Amino acid sequence: MDPMDKSYDVVGIGNAIVDVLVQANDDLIDNFELTKGTMALVDEAQAERLYASVGPGLETSGGSAANTLAGVAQLGGRAGFIGRVRNDQLGGIFTHDIRSVGARFDTPAATEGPSTARCLILVTPDAQRTMCTYLGASVGLDPADLDLDMVAQAKVLYLEGYLWDSDEAKAAFITAAEVARAHGGEVALSLSDAFCVERHRESFQELVDGHVDILFANEMEITALYKANSFEEAADQVRGRCKLAALTRSEQGSVVLNGAGTHSVAPFQLGPLLDTTGAGDLYAAGFLHAYTQGQSVDECGRLGSLCAGQVVTQLGPRPQGSLKQLVAQHLG
Repeated sequence: MDPMDKSYDVVGIGNAIVDVLVQANDDLIDNFELTKGTMALVDEAQAERLYASVGPGLETSGGSAANTLAGVAQLGGRAGFIGRVRNDQLGGIFTHDIRSVGARFDTPAATEGPSTARCLILVTPDAQRTMCTYLGASVGLDPADLDLDMVAQAKVLYLEGYLWDSDEAKAAFITAAEVARAHGGEVALSLSDAFCVERHRESFQELVDGHVDILFANEMEITALYKANSFEEAADQVRGRCKLAALTRSEQGSVVLNGAGTHSVAPFQLGPLLDTTGAGDLYAAGFLHAYTQGQSVDECGRLGSLCAGQVVTQLGPRPQGSLKQLVAQHLG
């Protein structure tokens, strides 16, 4: 970690989304021809049809990078987020929620165009989540929206792979990464979703090789990135391409690669598995918080695993209890 004094530990750029979580059965997944456990992009009309077909939902601010930054802030880190909302009801909910946990969020709301993004998350009895995302205003993020002073003051710039679905957001992504690097910061990337990786495989490979210091991916995502036949093969492919690769494997915990080193991290089982929404996001939050505080790779992995272990015991992607108390209880 660069010893330069920075104003922020982690600044993230991502889609500003309000999640609507509903408990659903497998028949609904089948009826709408969805693939369980993945994310599908839908238009506003499809989003409305799906929403009309389900029961009551829990509205909570989401978005992959935003969840991570909220987690960093709840752990006591200095966090900032950049993302586009519309000046509507959902935009107000998103803005309030991320600021309420202590993260800075100053991106001006759009006054015209598509409404604030929302994601309908169908949680089945096996705790799998199937996501249908209307990206709305979030894809309007472009380089003009960037607070480059905030980016320059970040120890780590954290980016979500979902941004790659928009050319404007992609341009913002690259601009921010170059500014962060130029000011001694590091760049972290979450691959976000296996289908997202398949849509952009070659450009993601170039990004990992040329811009990324810390890569976060789950087993499906890393195998998709390298079209590997196994997790072990994918891990061999990514080793050495970036400074750190943190690869999560659900109930098997995670593996962190740094150079020739391999660090296996056990999972934390803190209660019954209820909803896997946000598990990868909170793993990244714990990992990056420990990393920006100068802790070891093993400590980074353990804090990531602890935060992920907590969020899967509740409905929704933002921790409902105190992460600081959780750390004091389990990591002392």
